Amino acid sequence: MSFASVLLDLPVPHPLQYRLTPEQQAMARVGMRCVAPIGPGRVMLGVLVELSSQCSIEERRVRPLRAVLDDPLLSADWLQLCRFAAGYYHQPLAQVVLGALPPSLRRVPGPRAAAQMARLRRAPPAQVQTGPGEATSLREEQRAAIAAIGQARGFAPFLLHGITGSGKTEVYLGAIAAALESDPRAQALWLVPEINLTPQFESRLQKRFAHLQVVSLHSGLGTAERTAGWLAAHEGRARIVLGTRLAVFASLPHLRIVVVDEEHDASFKASDGVRYSARDLAVKRAQLARTAVVLGSATPSLESWQQVVGGRYALLRLVERPSQGGCAAGAGEQQRPRVHTVDVRNFPPQQGLSAPLRSALSEALARHEQALVFINRRGYAPVLACEACGWLSDCPHCSAHAAFHRNEDGAKASLRCHHCGWNRPVPRACPTCGNQDLKPVGQGTQRVEETLRQSWPAARIGRLDRDSTRQPRAAEKTLLQVHAGELDVLVGTQMIAKGHDFRGVSLVTVLNADAQLIAADFRAPERLFALLMQVAGRAGRSGQAAQVLVQTRFPDHPLYRALAQGDYGQFAREQLAERRAARMPPFTHQALLTATAGALPDALQFLSTCRRLGAQLAQSQAVVLYDPVPMPLARLASELRAQLLVEATRRAPLHRFLDAWLHEVRSLKLPRRLRWQIDVDPLAI
Repeated sequence: MSFASVLLDLPVPHPLQYRLTPEQQAMARVGMRCVAPIGPGRVMLGVLVELSSQCSIEERRVRPLRAVLDDPLLSADWLQLCRFAAGYYHQPLAQVVLGALPPSLRRVPGPRAAAQMARLRRAPPAQVQTGPGEATSLREEQRAAIAAIGQARGFAPFLLHGITGSGKTEVYLGAIAAALESDPRAQALWLVPEINLTPQFESRLQKRFAHLQVVSLHSGLGTAERTAGWLAAHEGRARIVLGTRLAVFASLPHLRIVVVDEEHDASFKASDGVRYSARDLAVKRAQLARTAVVLGSATPSLESWQQVVGGRYALLRLVERPSQGGCAAGAGEQQRPRVHTVDVRNFPPQQGLSAPLRSALSEALARHEQALVFINRRGYAPVLACEACGWLSDCPHCSAHAAFHRNEDGAKASLRCHHCGWNRPVPRACPTCGNQDLKPVGQGTQRVEETLRQSWPAARIGRLDRDSTRQPRAAEKTLLQVHAGELDVLVGTQMIAKGHDFRGVSLVTVLNADAQLIAADFRAPERLFALLMQVAGRAGRSGQAAQVLVQTRFPDHPLYRALAQGDYGQFAREQLAERRAARMPPFTHQALLTATAGALPDALQFLSTCRRLGAQLAQSQAVVLYDPVPMPLARLASELRAQLLVEATRRAPLHRFLDAWLHEVRSLKLPRRLRWQIDVDPLAI
């Protein structure tokens, strides 16, 4: 084998060929990293994906590889997953493979690399020993779910639909324990949607599997720590990998079970680069490994629910909430929090809080119980306004308002764009008319926190949002305060809604839910229902009487009625019926071609050209190409954005069309500053 095809991080759609020296031929294997020369005096790290005795170009033009690196060797199964992702999401294989590696493994190693790699190794794998008493309090429905997962042979997808607080985590732990005990080398992969959920789950895993190595993989880790965790999994030393969406690409040679917690969460979908869905790749990974995958949620995605309806996923249900002891059954209905709507047309909010909410908060505090106040807007107010001339605090780089943030942690009051990050000090007067009386409009978490402190000065108030958790471990510290009973009221964004086991919370209040209800996105009701079910599920987890109050102008909306009844099944049936009638996903399959340029006409013109290129082919494949339009947030970070939607009733014709069409699109000469991206199965249109 004299020649090697090498993936490099270059703007070319295919591997490049290099010559192997005799010494390199003796050691080269597919899946090895290598150092390849590019241009005069430059080298780049690449990955060998094919070895051949034939050369596809003139041999005299083929340059020799600089070096072949034998550690780590990427497995054929891992490369197969990357090839699937590259094909399904129509991205260059090099971008997928190299993007899936930890940053330190993508770089050309320096002279100290061998010593650094050696320091990242740890002890060999240990045998499974579960902690004492961990699984003795399971209810019958939990034991049945674990047994069903454990009895599966080969690829077996399960949807675990359990109400909030029903013990899905114990099912995950039990299923992982059974899988690890079946094989002394077996490994497990557990995906969670957000970084701030990893500490509590890592703690649970370490207690349950005290003698096994558990590693976390997410973007918040330092380079050395992330590389060490990846290598520990690759070498089989780490038996359990816990992580966010990037962990789906961890190298796990002995994978025996995959768990995706909160599988409905949009955070599993990458929003830049290769726009993959970690949930969908987790299912594919389980299929390639011929093992079980468990997708868990109190509010499954409609795509996953339809897979159950179609008989492709097995449904497991948890319908009871345990009592405070964790083992009693049969009291589930009594322990669900009561959900009520507060019609703000009859009870106008004062400083964001209506009279019924204020009364409920006072009663909870008088009983020495905890309360959550949920509003999915950070900052003090969404916009600053001049009542004299109508000026609004707009971001100069985005088609959006800049939010008003009050003084905090030594920082001065500022206007901040939550889309591009632009910020500036608050002007002393209106930039248009000079009026000095500028008013904050609307409510954000800072303003709600201020109102709570003014209304209940003796209460211990905390806040959890992206601004309050900028410092390392700030989120963990706040959550520990809640668990320890050191906070009476916690106000926050969706960071407080997911996965937290707040044992003392008896009241959840929801502000400004209608903003998402009336959004133009057809997925808005599904997302809002999931979010409200999640935040409502934080109440009553110790068996105490609990209630949820939702302020709204539409108390009779079917979504709020379904929320009050806790009936996800009815909500899903209604939504799927609407989607089927409107020919929307999951009953159609979509791809979104987006263009970003310095001027909107350039982006629209490029997409119009792309549409003309694909018009005839689309008709032959029964694919619909819609007209190019500006994106809802057309201006982002001083760039203008437009989109073109592609749709088909069946997946296979859509991908055949994309293969041929994108080949033509890639051949177009692009205007200056124009970039484009394809997003298969988009979540935001």
